[in-house]
Amino acid sequence: MSDKLHRFLLENLNIRGEWVSLNNSWQEIQNSAKYPKAVRHVLGEALAIVSLLAESLKFDGSLTLQIRGTQPVTMLVVQATSEGDIRGIAKWQGEILDNTPFSELFGAGTMVISIENNPKSEARKSKQYQSLVSLEGDSLAACLIEYFAQSEQLETQLWLAVDDKSVAGLMLQSIPTEATANDSLDMNEKNNWNHATILADSLSKDELLSLDVKTLLHRLYHEEDLRLYNAKSLRFKCSCSQTKIDRMIYALGEADANALIQEQGTIDVDCKFCNKHYVLDQVDIARLFSKGFTPQDSIDNSDQPKVH
Repeated sequence: MSDKLHRFLLENLNIRGEWVSLNNSWQEIQNSAKYPKAVRHVLGEALAIVSLLAESLKFDGSLTLQIRGTQPVTMLVVQATSEGDIRGIAKWQGEILDNTPFSELFGAGTMVISIENNPKSEARKSKQYQSLVSLEGDSLAACLIEYFAQSEQLETQLWLAVDDKSVAGLMLQSIPTEATANDSLDMNEKNNWNHATILADSLSKDELLSLDVKTLLHRLYHEEDLRLYNAKSLRFKCSCSQTKIDRMIYALGEADANALIQEQGTIDVDCKFCNKHYVLDQVDIARLFSKGFTPQDSIDNSDQPKVH
């Protein structure tokens, strides 16, 4: 099964939805580390969520969900681009039991969702938007549902499933109308919302993981006026490259770069997302700081591999 996302519309209920299934990309992302089961589970959920959110928002660039924790999980970051590229990673300390609840994974952590627009986009060029999301909830989905309710005044519900081979997610959102833009749902809208979510609650995790989108939606909403849009392909893609490595080393400065060469013989760079290894020697450093080299783009240190 390929990695893809479908948008759909329950027209008679005034509800929009998205379904995502990640298989190949989930396998590749797991190759970066041997994650404890509890960490793997929340990482998979975060990848489904960021894929769904990226499609629900109209932008040209990347959407990142990042959690900075204390312990045992010190960091989790997932990213999806408007082009369908996804990636993610988590870091942890010590032993983590399989049944460790979400509320204990990140300690006194903070979650931030940010949108970075494509620098080449004409609209809102290079502008970044950030939202702080509370981690007070018994699951990652619960945190996001509460965020949409409080900050966006938008009814949202998420169903997520993760196993060793695949990740799946289903999201429903009420469509704001002029009458309810500044108020809660009216009685008819509440009934429609309750009807749609109760049906989705009947899904088991195994069904969410195994059923294709047409079968799943037919099972849930065959009596509704449903419009299914064409699939969007998703893929694991790391943004690291030799060019980015060159820019990062250039940003260190010639003196520091040469000092590392003198101390270590080479400069070794590991990408934290895809485990790709880069090696620069004295000839490479000379090239970087020659008269003809000029970095073309700014450096984003949060997205760069680690220099050893």
